Amino acid sequence: MIVFSGLVLDMKTHECTLNEKRLSLTPTEFSILWVLCSNRGRVVSSEELFHEVWGDKYFTNSNNTVMVHIRHLREKMHDSAEHPKYIKTVWGIGYKIEK
Repeated sequence: MIVFSGLVLDMKTHECTLNEKRLSLTPTEFSILWVLCSNRGRVVSSEELFHEVWGDKYFTNSNNTVMVHIRHLREKMHDSAEHPKYIKTVWGIGYKIEK
């Protein structure tokens, strides 16, 4: 279980709440958020996220799969890309969640 800043992720039940409100996440969105939260304070590259979540060796720089899922996560979390509270973009490198 990961708990911080009003966000609670429970790996056993695959449930996520934000400020005590349940977020309806897909299994992929949950996995992306879990990887980012497990690596709080560290930038996780899109390629690393892709490999961790999909377990697939196929990834190209033009693959925007991760970016689309991050956008959906931000929408569900009411997090802004311009002024994010949770998922921050580190341009040219990847994504991170601050400690």
